[in-house]
Amino acid sequence: MGQRILITGANGFIGSHLCHRLGQEQAEVHAVYRSQRPLNEGHASWWQADLSDLTAVRTLFREIRPDLIFHLASHVKGAPNLEHVLPTFHSNLHSTINLLTVAAETGCRRMVLTGSLAEPEAENGELFPSAPYAAAKWASSGYARMFHALYQFPVVIARVFMVYGPAQQDLTKLIPYATLALLRGETPKITSGERLVDWIYVSDVVDGFMALAQAPGLDGATIDLGSGTLVSIREIVQQLASVVDRRARVEFGALPDRPLEPTRIAKTAETFARMGWKPQVPLGEGLERTVDWYRREWERSPEMQKGIQV
Repeated sequence: MGQRILITGANGFIGSHLCHRLGQEQAEVHAVYRSQRPLNEGHASWWQADLSDLTAVRTLFREIRPDLIFHLASHVKGAPNLEHVLPTFHSNLHSTINLLTVAAETGCRRMVLTGSLAEPEAENGELFPSAPYAAAKWASSGYARMFHALYQFPVVIARVFMVYGPAQQDLTKLIPYATLALLRGETPKITSGERLVDWIYVSDVVDGFMALAQAPGLDGATIDLGSGTLVSIREIVQQLASVVDRRARVEFGALPDRPLEPTRIAKTAETFARMGWKPQVPLGEGLERTVDWYRREWERSPEMQKGIQV
């Protein structure tokens, strides 16, 4: 791509896939991690930094001088628990304001900021966010729009829907948890499963980020990256069970549903019109690819076989 690219949260789920893709494109990638350096460093130059530390962010920009920024770093816990308030504030909002400020001071071609489907929508009568994560993302998007309006900063907000796929490291997330439980011959314990979700395969999201980086006329816009289809949690887990073992049993209703979780569907026609992107991986194929990856990892990993977070 001929640009210096900065990726925050580069060792996370989406970030690691994006790093790999940009490495294939022979881009000059500078990847930021906060605490755990990845074992497979790929083609990126890795930098350790706490993005809630303004001095650390200034140092990063002085050393790297990025042309393009993908801000994916986040404390990704959607539960409403009080314990998530401060981590989401520092990791999601404070870090975003620091990056916007320093990038606006030094200049760059574009910053792609990750929004969330959990952000409240006033047009739907939603007056407040449903969790600390949603609040931090909502405020981050507001700051991004302000930076564009007041300072003409070239930022695009990618409203990313429910991403799934291989190599999702947080094994407490629905698809890794259910898949590994099924592989171990255990009964996954799920909520009622009635919630409807727009699921999007991780390689499609990476394609979307690549398009967001290059498409003209998007500065200040919020662009949906989703499938445009709603599928219930119950149906997802049932499909996983059919791929792993058709005889497997799933216990729905074993966990309480989270309160106030919104139902969102991506505006895919609008996204295609703005930048020519649409998802390519059907849900069934994506789930099969995901199960295949976890099966291979499970077969070679004693920790996964025992249900230990890796």
